[in-house]
This record gives sequence, C-alpha cells and structure tokens, in this order.
Amino acid sequence: MTIELAREQMLGQQVRAWEVLDERVIGAMRGVPREQFVPEAYRELAFADTAIPLPHGEEMMAPKIEGRMLQALALGPDDSVLEIGTGSGFVTACLARLAGSVLSLDIHDDLVVEAQRRLAALGETGPQLQTADAFNFRPTTGFDAIALTGSLPLFDERFVAWLNPGGRLFCIVGQAPVMEARLIQKSVTGEWVQESLFETVVPPLRNAPRPPRFRF
Repeated sequence: MTIELAREQMLGQQVRAWEVLDERVIGAMRGVPREQFVPEAYRELAFADTAIPLPHGEEMMAPKIEGRMLQALALGPDDSVLEIGTGSGFVTACLARLAGSVLSLDIHDDLVVEAQRRLAALGETGPQLQTADAFNFRPTTGFDAIALTGSLPLFDERFVAWLNPGGRLFCIVGQAPVMEARLIQKSVTGEWVQESLFETVVPPLRNAPRPPRFRF
C-alpha cells in the first residue's frame, strides 16, 4: 500500500467515519505528512487507528480524535491559538494551516526541539514553540482557541480565563478508564457553556491538579 493510499484510507475510514466533515480540517490533515511526525520505531503505525507512543510517556492521539478536536475548535484564518502539549508537532502543523497564529507549549524540551525540527523541514515557520509548564504559564494576551492535547483529571477554569470573548477550548477531563472530551465556548460577556463531545482516554498533562485520593 502506498503512503498516499494509506493516508486517504485514514481520512475516509477513521476521520470522516467519526463525523469529521469539515473540509478545511480534512485538507489540513491531508496536507501535513503525518508519517514524518511519527517516531521511527512506530513509523508503520502512522496511519493506524491508534495512539502512538512518544518519549516521557506522552503520545500522539489517534487521527480521529485529532480530527474531532480540530473540527470542534472551528478555527478561522485570523484566530490566535494556544496549544498545550506540542508532542510530535503534527497537531501544531495542522493548527497552523487552519488559524492565523499558533503558540505551542510543552514541558519537555526535547519534544519541543524535535517538533521544531520537523516543522522547519516542512517550511512551517509560523508556529511559535516554547518549553513551559502550562500550570506555571502566564499568558500576556488572550486566545481565540485553546487545544489541550493531554487530559485534565480535574477541570481547570484557568484555561477558560485565557480565552478571548467568543473563544473556544477543547479539553479532555477525567481519569481512566473514562474521560470526556469537552468543548467550552466563552460568550462575549464572559460567561461560558460546555458541550460533551465523546469519551476517550489520553495521558494527563504533567503537573495537572488531581482529585484527592480516598483514604480508609
């Protein structure tokens, strides 16, 4: 099977089948060569319906989850985006093709360096990558959209506060074996509503607050 056929099967049988019908999102995922963002040891899984391990216990989300996230954020060409969890850089590159500006944070410096290398090799010079702990980060401006690629054991309203009026936040909340993907939308008056999208399981963001353990 050729790489392009495998890519099209991924888009058709996984991403579209999971109700990702936004052609801009499909185009972005088609245009970014996913196989170049997968660690060499897992290259044969680049288009598989599975998460792919990354260093430090992190992972690339399955393509269908990446597609649902990108679609839910409903990005426009003038939108500013904050990504928490650069990982391989694949989602970063997709965000850059859909939005106006992208700032991506990862707590692991080696992941940031490697993602920057991959993006540069594709000529993707727009995204700004930064090594930072999201839970110590203090943004100097608001964002039109925020994408959390790791989960939150407890929902954290700080990310809502970082949204501009009308902004959108994608997050996955809960603990294994059940986590809930949510879309948070902030109104022009500062109020916000949340929508449950689907259930999944992804590793938590490093240093994310956790609920207290029950003690007998």
